[in-house]
Amino acid sequence: MNVLVATDGSKYGRWELNWVAQLPFVEQPTVMALHVLDLGALRAPFLSQPVTAGSEGYIQEEIARMETRSAITITDAKKQLAALKLKGTVRKEQGAIAPVILKRAPKRDGLLVVGSKGLDALDRFMLGSVSTNLIHHATCPVLVVKNEAAPVRRITLATDGSDASAKALAFVLSRFQPDRLTGRGECAPIHVSVLHVMPFFKYPELKEVGRRLVEEHAQKLVKAGYTAEPVCQLGKPADEIMQIASKHHADLIVMGAKGLGAIARFLLGSVSTRVVQHANCSVLVVR
Repeated sequence: MNVLVATDGSKYGRWELNWVAQLPFVEQPTVMALHVLDLGALRAPFLSQPVTAGSEGYIQEEIARMETRSAITITDAKKQLAALKLKGTVRKEQGAIAPVILKRAPKRDGLLVVGSKGLDALDRFMLGSVSTNLIHHATCPVLVVKNEAAPVRRITLATDGSDASAKALAFVLSRFQPDRLTGRGECAPIHVSVLHVMPFFKYPELKEVGRRLVEEHAQKLVKAGYTAEPVCQLGKPADEIMQIASKHHADLIVMGAKGLGAIARFLLGSVSTRVVQHANCSVLVVR
């Protein structure tokens, strides 16, 4: 599988490559670490006229600083790839960050990895908007990294019966190995909490449909070698997904990008965005 890692020199950029090394892939991925240098932004996206009288010196200093930081980022990424024994390359491009990443992102069978934040306060704003842009527009699954990598032992899989959530389940079943080595050198199965969140309603038959859905998904996971438990909750989807992930000590949330219909797609899109923005653990959004 081809994996594109968008790295910016921040700790989140370093964590992304560590995550790729830690994810329980069935086959070793081919990695491209992409660094995008956006000189046009000049770290001042709110200035309507970035070049004004007396500002030329500042702008040239800023360009030099960004170029120096970019060179360090490229060097560090190459060293990290080698240290992690990941097969791949490092590439540098210039342009607007999100469009360049989307242009280079793998197709549907690949994976895009991006950090949730950048280097400082302004970068956090910009990189946060980039990750939101990518989960909405990338054609491949997107992993948004929010913390340092660790062996994935517990997953919260959110499902609603849509095609996107079915693809999320298929990703886990086809791309991940169901077990990992423990600290004692023993193999232990990854545990998956299969979660379906239902709104407050008075239709028992819909509750039964949700219960059957998570039980069927859990059975498929157990058959593949995972341990799994079905979980049905009442409430607001994003809040319940994050609460269950926290309660079950999930290392990773996996969810689809869209829901069942036109309105549901809008709602589920807002759910995935909210989870990506506010969850404590990393989030994999599958489409």
